Amino acid sequence: MDRIRCAWGDSAPEYVAYHDEEWGTPLHGDDVLFERLCLEAFQSGLSWITILRKRPAFRAAFAGFSIDAVAEFGPDDEARLLADAGIVRNRAKIAAAIANARAAQRVPEGLSALLWSFAPTAPRPRPATLADVPATSPESTAMARELKRRGFVFVGPTTAYALMQATGMVDDHVASCFRATVV
Repeated sequence: MDRIRCAWGDSAPEYVAYHDEEWGTPLHGDDVLFERLCLEAFQSGLSWITILRKRPAFRAAFAGFSIDAVAEFGPDDEARLLADAGIVRNRAKIAAAIANARAAQRVPEGLSALLWSFAPTAPRPRPATLADVPATSPESTAMARELKRRGFVFVGPTTAYALMQATGMVDDHVASCFRATVV
């Protein structure tokens, strides 16, 4: 029997797996959230399917998104990344990933605790359709503002909201989706 998914979740095999197994599932941990933060920034202006297809190459290129390892990247690493056809070769986004690793090292409570502190606690209506899913929220705006205050770059309210959706801080599965939880 076919499952009913959010409309985007049926459009490609990679999307089916991502939708069914990852998107909207609560995710904790500094390095795994750093990965998602980086990938959401790399996605800016591109299709998410592009990022999903390149994710294994991103993981290899960015030392598994270990915050400490990426924070140590220098000019030779930047040159290596700019030459890596397996990833998105955007100088500003590569520099942002490195800068954000260094900023993450300076978060005393840890990146995971910081990011999750912006997760909404009050129940909210489940979106009926994709048109009802917002691009930002007051929480994502506050998250982006705080990240920027702490030295993070390339993280605006839309990127922050996409991170919140991807990591289960908010659950935007539409009401008819099999992944929708009762609210």
